Amino acid sequence: MIEPPVATRGAPMLTVVVPCYNERPNVAPLIAKLDAALHGVAWEVVYVDDNSPDGTAAEVRRIAQTDPRVRCIRRVGRRGLSSAVIEGALSSSAQYVAVIDGDLQHDETKLPEMLGALRTGRYDLAVGSRHVAGGDDAGLANRWRHILSDGGMKMAQYFLPVRLTDPMSGFFMLPRPLFENLAASLTGQGFKILLDLALSSPAPLRVVEVPFVFRERVAGESKLDPLVLAQFVGLLLDKVFDGLLPLRFISFALVGALGVLVHLVVLTAALKLLGLHFEAAQAVATVVAMVFNFQLNNDITYRDQRLRGHRLWRGLLVFIVVCGFGAVANIGIANTLYETHTNWTIAGAIGAVIGVVWNYAVSATLVWRAR
Repeated sequence: MIEPPVATRGAPMLTVVVPCYNERPNVAPLIAKLDAALHGVAWEVVYVDDNSPDGTAAEVRRIAQTDPRVRCIRRVGRRGLSSAVIEGALSSSAQYVAVIDGDLQHDETKLPEMLGALRTGRYDLAVGSRHVAGGDDAGLANRWRHILSDGGMKMAQYFLPVRLTDPMSGFFMLPRPLFENLAASLTGQGFKILLDLALSSPAPLRVVEVPFVFRERVAGESKLDPLVLAQFVGLLLDKVFDGLLPLRFISFALVGALGVLVHLVVLTAALKLLGLHFEAAQAVATVVAMVFNFQLNNDITYRDQRLRGHRLWRGLLVFIVVCGFGAVANIGIANTLYETHTNWTIAGAIGAVIGVVWNYAVSATLVWRAR
């Protein structure tokens, strides 16, 4: 593992990265809490704001006018907690990097203990855990969020090369050089970057877990929902396949499989219940399935590039055109293979795979292109 960093002049000892979206009311209170908790430590805080409409970035910059330890990275046209953490950490010149949520639910008073453990050189990663003796997750909003968190935790522990009682934690610290070494292997997608870090390390990380009590949210809204868990599962699949299949492609293909089921359900209903001719029923089912696929991809596969407003309608139109060409390619290639005496199941499967690859590649370029 990376040796403990050597102190350098000018740079802070610790950079605290705060990925955030719509956390304006919590900015000043968190900075005040960090100031109290890190007394005697040279620190800075970097807010990475995904262009929050509530003015989070403006509030951070207001405080930064009088406190040089406060910085803000405002991101336009991209979203996502993991990528925000990566950008914030890579902007640091500190010896250590910590990640903490901007909603005041993590216990900032544990940061000195985490820093002290890492400075001994015996550990590579300090994790704030709600599930070791002295920890508590009572601050989760309701039973549903407990179920989501516990389900993701148990699933992750099956794949992890190290023991982590709280792999869903978003509260951790590690040496900056180690983070930089692992950064190129991170997917940068989803909300659970701690799991990404642990799975991306070529050697098992030496972990120390520090218990903390997860507080109740005072202001703002929680970002944890079923779509976060879906992205979490996608991250695990990406690591299982060792990056051979991009996480977005896996998600796009799974959405496509659901779209086939929707197509068949609508086709059956149109034929049996509405009494439409097959051609009309097939057309209705195709359009419904395309709209379904587009919306699910917009919400899950491209959640960090989600289309809204007029861009949503333009994206839907382009998606339908793209999928139309994909269907033509699917049918044409499969038919050609079949006519050359390829088994019909193999011909059909190859055509379907080519159609999915086409739809994925062109959609990424034309529909959800980076802006």
